[in-house]
Amino acid sequence: MKILKVREDYTCPLELTHDITKGKWKPIILWQLRLGNTSLASLEKNIQGINQKMLIEHIKELLDFGMINKKVFEGYPLKVEYYLTERGEKMIEAITIMQHIGIELMRENGMEDLLKAKGFID
Repeated sequence: MKILKVREDYTCPLELTHDITKGKWKPIILWQLRLGNTSLASLEKNIQGINQKMLIEHIKELLDFGMINKKVFEGYPLKVEYYLTERGEKMIEAITIMQHIGIELMRENGMEDLLKAKGFID
């Protein structure tokens, strides 16, 4: 069994969940993985603004927390696909709620054109 990257001094379980998702990129990485198994290169291509170093760092943390896993394929060149674990799929439920709140706030602030351009609303 994998040992999670957990501190010993949490004040509540929500603080642990925050550690798992904190930062700009981890929720976005999880959001992309909801679409199915994918490679590191594909994640980097589909997440606008992330660099490979940051992506690798966050992937490692998500692996350590058991949110995602990877499948390594034999052969050359090396092929690795990342995917959501059952725990990661549960986290998507929370991220979906966060996404809806973000859409609502952006609409309230007159950002419908951006939402439409990005495909979040019709």
